[in-house]
Amino acid sequence: MEFFKHIHSRRGFKVKMENIIEIKNLTKKFKGFTAVDDISFNVKQGEIFAFLGPNGAGKTTTIKMLTTLADPTSGKIIINGFDPAKDSDNVRASFGIVFQDPSLDDDLTAYENLDMHGMLYKVKERNRRERIKTLLEFVELWDRRDDLVKHFSGGMKRRLEIARGFLHHPKVLFLDEPTIGLDPQTRNHIWNYLRKMNKEEGTTVFLTTHYMEEADKVSDKIAIIDHGKIIAQGTSKELKKQTNTNSLETAFLALTGKEIREEKVRNQAMSGRARAWRK
Repeated sequence: MEFFKHIHSRRGFKVKMENIIEIKNLTKKFKGFTAVDDISFNVKQGEIFAFLGPNGAGKTTTIKMLTTLADPTSGKIIINGFDPAKDSDNVRASFGIVFQDPSLDDDLTAYENLDMHGMLYKVKERNRRERIKTLLEFVELWDRRDDLVKHFSGGMKRRLEIARGFLHHPKVLFLDEPTIGLDPQTRNHIWNYLRKMNKEEGTTVFLTTHYMEEADKVSDKIAIIDHGKIIAQGTSKELKKQTNTNSLETAFLALTGKEIREEKVRNQAMSGRARAWRK
C-alpha cells in the first residue's frame, strides 16, 4: 500500500543527491566557553544522518542553531537552500522536529494536537484533514484520535509526535533522542515508521541518539562531535575501519574516550522554546 502521494524522491532511483543541509565553519561561544568549534559537514537529501557525541559535546547547541533557536557566533548554515540568518521563516517551514522532552498538549486529543500544528504551519483545512488521517493511520493511532493525550503511554506520545513532525511535508526531520526511555519493541516500531516515511516521502532525517546500535542500523552517514569539534565522519563501516573496531559503540569509545561526561553548559529544554518559530 502506498501511503503518500507527494513523493520527493525514493531510494534506489537514480536521482541526483543534493546537499539539503550545509554547515561551514560553524561556531558558538558562551561567555568564553566554545560549545561548537568551527565545525563543517553536509547532509544529502534523503539521507538518514546520525549526529553522535558524549554529553556536553555540542550536539544540542548545534541542533538549536540549525533550527533557528540559537544564533551562531560565526559560520554558515544553509537548510533547504535557505540561510537562517536571512530567511528564518522559510528555514522553519522546511523542517519538522521531535524534541527529546515531551512537547504535546496533554489536555488536547491526538487529533487536536495535529490539527493545531497544521494550523500553525498554515496547512489548508482540507489537506490538513486528509494528512492527519493518513498520518494517524500510519502510526496506528487513528482509533485513538479523540482520546486525550494525557491518557497515552510514552510510546504512543512519541508516535504522535513523529506524526506531528511530518504533518507539513518537511524536507528535513530533526530527531533529538527520539526513542529515549522506550522499550525495545516500541523503539523498533518507531524506526519502522521513520524508515518507511524516509523512503516514501524522501524526507531527510537528522538524529541524535545514545543508542549506538540504533545509529548503526538506520544511518546512512554518521558524524561524531566531541569537545565542540567534529572528530570523525563517514558510514558506520568506515568508522569501524578507521578505528579498527567491530562495532559502532567500540568505534565511538575509541574516538571519544571512556570517561563519564557532565554537561558544561546547562541548556533549557528545547520543548520550552518550540514556540520560537511558531510565532
